[in-house]
Amino acid sequence: MKRNVEAELDALKVQMTELHALVRQLTVSNATTTTNPALNRVAAHPIQTEVPQESIDQGGVYFSGQYQGAFSQYRWEPQERRISQLLDLDGDKVAKVLSVLGHRQRLDILRAVMQEPLTGAEIVERLNMGTTGQLYHHIKALLGADLLVQEERGGKYTLPERRALPLLLLFASSAELLDTSDYMELAHVREDASGYLGSSQDVYDPHLLLRSVIENTLLEHQAGYCSEVSIILHEDGSVTVVDNGRGIPVVAFAGTSKPHVQAVLTELHENASASIHASNRNKGINIPVVNALSEKLSVEVRREGKIYRQDYKHGIPQSNVHTVGLTRDTGTSITFLPDRDIFRMSFDRNRLAQELDEISAHHAGLALHFLQD
Repeated sequence: MKRNVEAELDALKVQMTELHALVRQLTVSNATTTTNPALNRVAAHPIQTEVPQESIDQGGVYFSGQYQGAFSQYRWEPQERRISQLLDLDGDKVAKVLSVLGHRQRLDILRAVMQEPLTGAEIVERLNMGTTGQLYHHIKALLGADLLVQEERGGKYTLPERRALPLLLLFASSAELLDTSDYMELAHVREDASGYLGSSQDVYDPHLLLRSVIENTLLEHQAGYCSEVSIILHEDGSVTVVDNGRGIPVVAFAGTSKPHVQAVLTELHENASASIHASNRNKGINIPVVNALSEKLSVEVRREGKIYRQDYKHGIPQSNVHTVGLTRDTGTSITFLPDRDIFRMSFDRNRLAQELDEISAHHAGLALHFLQD
């Protein structure tokens, strides 16, 4: 096999430059923490002083990369952008850039031509766009923004080479922020609580949230994996639902770092959890809705010999999924406190007992326990 010495030297050069940048960063960090030990502890009598703004180094972002496609190859030398420069960017211009890219089909077009040059007809076919008229509306915007070039009239579209790395970095940073889209949707649930619970805040019923959680244990029972469910009403107004099912999977979905249990609790759409509907409401109450409308929620999963836990507030994770113990049991426990800014009613013990009796009558072989602490 013939070695490409030139390519190896280029790769080594990139690695050495990155190492140099890292050493520089570590040197700056050590200088601020070791040259003045007093910075590493709280002073007994702090003295407030004004630090000149120009003397504050907020740090920087270092980046480089390479991309090997089927029809193109890019390599970029390590670069640096100072934080002060990034935070001082023209807000109007940044907003315009994001608005050009803030459309799914435009992003799909850019990702497609990044993999290989394509004609308009090929893009329409590749992306199942239906008509070329729909395509050229977006093509015009991308050409005007210098994010696409066309070889010749009627020819293939390509991505300008200098635009490849910024777009890839944008995709990389977006990947780190994908979960925020879920939390935005959960925030909309809180703003539109009546769309799920009814038209009058005075009668928002927290029992609907509990019934949604119980419905998911019933799915496990119907699938043959759950034989026992306990509902525990707590003094602070929260409630716990414990089942002995398989336990919600904890491992991440393929192609993502998000744990499965977190996806179940935060992804409003395309969610496999059961849902119920309030009277005259067409929006279903599923587990993410319960999470969004809860002041706090905790989930514990007993699975594969371990107990996993994650905590939420208004649907937003307050911790990672972490191991809190060992067990031979399996199942899921969800504890939630309905948001008292939304729900003026509390759980009613007698009503809960009656509802559980009705559920038990319709699900033979399922042991239901109602407890109160």
